[in-house]
Amino acid sequence: MGPAAGPVTARYLVYFQYLGTDFNGVAAVRGCQRAVGVQNYLEAALSPQEAAKRLNSVVPVKFTISSRTDAGVHALCNAAHLDVQRRSGQAPFSPEVLAEALNAHLKHPAIRIVQAFRVPGDFHARHAATSRTYLYRLVTGCHRPDQLSVFERNRCWALRAGCLDVDAMQEAAQHLLGTHDFSAFQSAGSPATGAVRTLRRASVSPDPGSPFVLAQENRLQFWNLEFESRSFLYRQVRRMTSVLVAVGLGALMPAQVKVILESRDPLGRHQARVAPAHGLFLKSVLYGSLAGGNPASVQQEGKETSGWPKNLQLETSSPKTGGLE
Repeated sequence: MGPAAGPVTARYLVYFQYLGTDFNGVAAVRGCQRAVGVQNYLEAALSPQEAAKRLNSVVPVKFTISSRTDAGVHALCNAAHLDVQRRSGQAPFSPEVLAEALNAHLKHPAIRIVQAFRVPGDFHARHAATSRTYLYRLVTGCHRPDQLSVFERNRCWALRAGCLDVDAMQEAAQHLLGTHDFSAFQSAGSPATGAVRTLRRASVSPDPGSPFVLAQENRLQFWNLEFESRSFLYRQVRRMTSVLVAVGLGALMPAQVKVILESRDPLGRHQARVAPAHGLFLKSVLYGSLAGGNPASVQQEGKETSGWPKNLQLETSSPKTGGLE
């Protein structure tokens, strides 16, 4: 009779989303009763007490977050990996059971597990990410706070200006594309050892309109800014957004954005300004070559797609499917 099998440890990749209004960022806050991060709630859902009821994990479960977001920043799709160790003789849980258990025990209505997948034991949610996309939402024509729908508050940056020079903003954004030292757009407190990043995409486009705005309120115009890179510096997206808005308002010329970038000075008059956190959304985190886009995004949920990263060997029976801000 052979030796008894030891505990089985399974690693999972979990996609989750949240409204950041009530949280002190996504990372767990330790030893503080008033401030709390999204991670605190995720790990509480698999605390020894809760896990004993549903997952029987031998060791405490810890989430390793892919992309850290600041207080007030939202996520349509963030990602994390975690290990669940079961007792000897017990098979690993399916991704569906894990996702169901997490959602069942989450204690905050503003957090939701979207999908879960089995991944190899050496997979790392932060280091393995090959693309992160952030969305920043603006609205113009909002002269007073009470002119914005209650459903849009804390979900966009409301500007009093009636319009933006979008052509100038798009021209300015071109200066940010490519590989540069983005020190001018980095806030103090960044753990990054270097400031060189490659910005693959920076776009400014009109939003067809919010479904939460009444027809008679057509003076409001919504705008989307999107930025894609493998990773970002601390508050880089919000600082770039602030500079592009300054261009749109006529306070800066597009060519001045290149001067700001090349200055590498984070304390300059314009680049030191940081766009409000509540307009920012982490839109997607991608791994490997995903021809079908982000499988866990709201738009892709439940749809068939063929672009899974083959090197991850994801295990799921669901429909197929670095950053600091």
